Amino acid sequence: MKVLKLALCAAAASFAVASAASAQDVSFNLGATTDYVFRGYSQTDESPAIQGGVDVSQGVLYGGLWASNVDFLDSTDAEIDAYVGIKPTAGAVTFDFAAIYYGYINAPSTASYDYWEFKAAASMPVGPATVGAAAYYSPAFFGDIGDAVYYEVNGSFSPAEKWSVSGALGEQTFDDVAGDYTTWNVGVGYAITDSISADLRYHDTDVETPISDERVALTIKLVK
Repeated sequence: MKVLKLALCAAAASFAVASAASAQDVSFNLGATTDYVFRGYSQTDESPAIQGGVDVSQGVLYGGLWASNVDFLDSTDAEIDAYVGIKPTAGAVTFDFAAIYYGYINAPSTASYDYWEFKAAASMPVGPATVGAAAYYSPAFFGDIGDAVYYEVNGSFSPAEKWSVSGALGEQTFDDVAGDYTTWNVGVGYAITDSISADLRYHDTDVETPISDERVALTIKLVK
């Protein structure tokens, strides 16, 4: 209930900002995926997910909400993320600094799934491609296991009209528990229309579990 109230408050704030902003500063997204994969791990026990959100921006400032069903083999029904950030630029480099709250609906009371992360990222064009790097810090990661940092390098390019290729290599580290791991993904995107896109992506990690081994996910997304 606490998470739901937080999400509703964030949604109300987002729409309040949206009403003061011009129409092009608000976007909505709705998608379906064959497997919701986060940093190499399936969040839906290798089952499909329906996802959607709203984003509001004004100049370099932005915020939003995003939600998805999840399956952790317990009572948890859904994930709702609320975030706010700033995207300043310096020359060709675009920076992204954000605070993200991950909330879980109907999670067991003893699970302590909810957590904060703080993001610092930068990206820039290099010829026909875009390359970037990011770091995410959480003072009390998922399951309240203490400090955690995720590092990532990523890149993308468009080999032809409507087509894109992208990938990322990341390292998830933990200060207080064992279990650091590496994850990577590579995928091909296609713009079906101006608003609808498809992404076929391969994910893998160096951890051998049923929900972290190699997998391919197909995602269809509508953005308006």
